[in-house]
Amino acid sequence: MSVSTLQTSLVDRKDVAPPRPVRRGRLRYALVVLAFLLPSAIPLTLFVLGPMVAAAWVSLTEWNLIRPPEFIGFANYANLLSDPETGQIFLHTLFYILGYLPLVYVGGLALALALNSRLQGRAFWRGVYFLPVVTSWIVVALIWRWLLNPSTGVVNTALAWFGIDGPGWWTDPLWAMPSIILASAWKDLGFVMVILLAGLQAINPELEDAARVDGAGWWRRLISVTLPLLSPSTFFVLVISLINGFQVFDQVYAMTGGGPAGSSQVVVQQIYDLTFRYGAAGEASALSWMLFIVVLGVTVVQIIGQRRWVTYG
Repeated sequence: MSVSTLQTSLVDRKDVAPPRPVRRGRLRYALVVLAFLLPSAIPLTLFVLGPMVAAAWVSLTEWNLIRPPEFIGFANYANLLSDPETGQIFLHTLFYILGYLPLVYVGGLALALALNSRLQGRAFWRGVYFLPVVTSWIVVALIWRWLLNPSTGVVNTALAWFGIDGPGWWTDPLWAMPSIILASAWKDLGFVMVILLAGLQAINPELEDAARVDGAGWWRRLISVTLPLLSPSTFFVLVISLINGFQVFDQVYAMTGGGPAGSSQVVVQQIYDLTFRYGAAGEASALSWMLFIVVLGVTVVQIIGQRRWVTYG
C-alpha cells in the first residue's frame, strides 16, 4: 500500500468515527439533560404512563376489584362495541361538546374583546370573571343545581316573573344535559377569556389602525383582521376544550349522577359506575382506552387541520 493511499484511508476513518472526546461530550450532555428531566419524568412515568400500561392490562381481564383478575383477551372490547349503551354514552358526550364548545368560545371571546378595550376597572373585572376557574367543580355544580332547582331555583323564579313556566332542568331528561352545559360554560368562560385576551394583546395594533383608515368597520376588522391573527389562541382553546369535554365528569356526578334515566350519562361517568358500582374494572379499563383512542384521533385531526386555518405571525 502506498503512503498516499494510507493517508486517504486514515482520513476516511476520521470522517466515519468521531474522536472519543466528542463522544464523551455527547454522553455528558445527554446525562445533564436526563438529570434535568428526571424531576418531571419520574412522576410522569409513575402517575401517567404506569397507570396507562396497567389499565391496558386490566382491560384484557375480568376483575371485580376483589378476586384476582382473570385474563379474557379482548372480550371486554367486544362486549362494549356490541352494547348499544356504549354508543349512547358517546353520543351524550358529543352532545355535551357541541353545546359547550360554541357557548364557551363565543362567551370567552366577547369577554376578551370587552376587557381588551379601555374599560374602567378592567383589571377588577378580569379577576371577577376568572374567579370561577379556580373554584372547586363540586362547589360550582352544587350552586348551579340550586340555581336550576325546578321549584325553588332562582332561574325559574325569575322566569315566572315574566309569565314563563321554567323547565325541570336537571330533573328533566330533556333538560339535564343543557343544565350541565350551562354550568360548565359559566365556569370555563374565564379560562377561555384569559387565553384569547393574551392573543388579542399580541396583535399589532397598527394592523387594525390600517384597516380602520381603509374604511373597515368594527365587524369587518373583527372578521378580516382580529380573528385570523387570533387563530393560534383559538386553536389552543379548541384543543384543550375538546379534550376536557370528552373527559367531563365532576359536574355530571354532582348535578345529575348521569340521570335522570341515563339522559346525562357520559363516558367517564360510565367508567366510574362500571368500576365502583358494578365491579367491572376490566370493562371500565377497556372503555377508558376506547376514550383515549377517540381523544387521540380527534387531537391528531385538529393538529393536521390547523395548517389550513391557523395563521402564525
